[in-house]
Amino acid sequence: MGMALVWLRRDLRLQDNPALQAALDAGDTPLPVYIHDEPRGRWPLGPASAWWLHHSLTSLKTSLQERGSDLIVLAGDSSVQLQQLAAELNAQSLYWNREYEPDGIARDEAIESVLRDQGLVVHSYPGNLLREPRELVKSDGSPYRVYTAFWNNLQKTGVSRPVTQCPDTLPAVPRVTHVSVRALGLLPTIPWDQDFYAHWQPGEAGAHEALEMLCEEALLNYPEDRDRPALPGTSRLSPHLHFGEISPHQVWQRVQAWAATRAQSGVIEAAESYLRQLAWREFGHHLLCHFPHTADRPLDPRFEHFPWRQGYQKDLHRWQQGRTGIPLVDAGMRELWTTGWMHNRVRMVVASLLTKNLLIPWQEGARWFWDTLVDADLANNTLGWQWTAGCGADAAPYFRVFNPVRQGQRFDPDGSYVRRWVPELEKLPAKWIHNPWQAPPAVLEEAGVVVGKTYPEPVVDLAGSRTRALGAWDRLKGT
Repeated sequence: MGMALVWLRRDLRLQDNPALQAALDAGDTPLPVYIHDEPRGRWPLGPASAWWLHHSLTSLKTSLQERGSDLIVLAGDSSVQLQQLAAELNAQSLYWNREYEPDGIARDEAIESVLRDQGLVVHSYPGNLLREPRELVKSDGSPYRVYTAFWNNLQKTGVSRPVTQCPDTLPAVPRVTHVSVRALGLLPTIPWDQDFYAHWQPGEAGAHEALEMLCEEALLNYPEDRDRPALPGTSRLSPHLHFGEISPHQVWQRVQAWAATRAQSGVIEAAESYLRQLAWREFGHHLLCHFPHTADRPLDPRFEHFPWRQGYQKDLHRWQQGRTGIPLVDAGMRELWTTGWMHNRVRMVVASLLTKNLLIPWQEGARWFWDTLVDADLANNTLGWQWTAGCGADAAPYFRVFNPVRQGQRFDPDGSYVRRWVPELEKLPAKWIHNPWQAPPAVLEEAGVVVGKTYPEPVVDLAGSRTRALGAWDRLKGT
């Protein structure tokens, strides 16, 4: 029918890409384009996410070239670049998959209006979530604030749609002036990312490999192992989902297919346990779409006046550097710095220490995660931090305080996770590895640990700070 721009953003894949598939179904010649429009305002792209984006774009470009097509890479204002490219190639149509962050919604509405006025036919599709946030609501039309009710409705109404496959060949892209992926400057100039390569394979192929590893190795024991940070018990699909290298529909249907072909005990429970986590990701986007202020401000308005500490920079830096003197927290923060990722159980523990024990605003933690996570997703970063801080969508709010010693003893009982990321404690026996400051002097001496010298003293008294946090909450409720 004609030339059609397919604008790729958080959908860096060829399989099950509704916008690309719609262009093909319409008989148009799809021209895949990525525009690096540097985010403005409060949430510019973090360095770890930029690293992932570089490799994801490189992988996508290679996949397109193998099919006879190519990825047109541009930089600058998205509206201007799309207008110029459409004019240069005489494109009649534009296809994209919708985004749901507040700034993305406003940008897309403005671009759609401009391009329609210029005569382009604009098509947008729901390609990045199981269900549209404004589609899955309560019977009265209001949004959900409790996850269980959201999950029940999602199960009841269903998420299935056909998963599509990209053809082995695609039409060639005409010659057009564009830039290389490397020219976008996404990679660091100082090689702090060298360890990332041992832990990740960005791109569509890496996403499917991670999904197959989940189904073949981790899924059956997922309900038990997902809380054990020393075990490969989680999917590690979060960055692949964030950049759209795999769709949640593909993951959902693959997990359901895995369960349908097995007769072992616990298979249905294991599949549902994982799918609930996939739906939790969905819930985050639901909340951010309906409550866009929550990227920076609490969902619970009472926390606008919470008495956070002042002058906390020294403690914040110790937390960021994994030098709090609390082993499970330090292990998580060092894993984050080294790999760009942190186990979800540990994310809750480190966030609880920051917001409850140290009384440092949750926004500080959210910003640090945004900069250092390869899966930095605004909706889920916001959901996680507000859930742990007690100011978000949660049936059991502020009085939940994770004790990092008990969490370590329960979920890292032999200390394997701590030994890996906090090697100065590796010779401590399991009994003391999560609370070395309480170990007998002879035990510390034999392990070569000197609390306060070879390993820091705790940044805070856990029991006393918990009491202080609950007192602050009680005073807030009384105002």
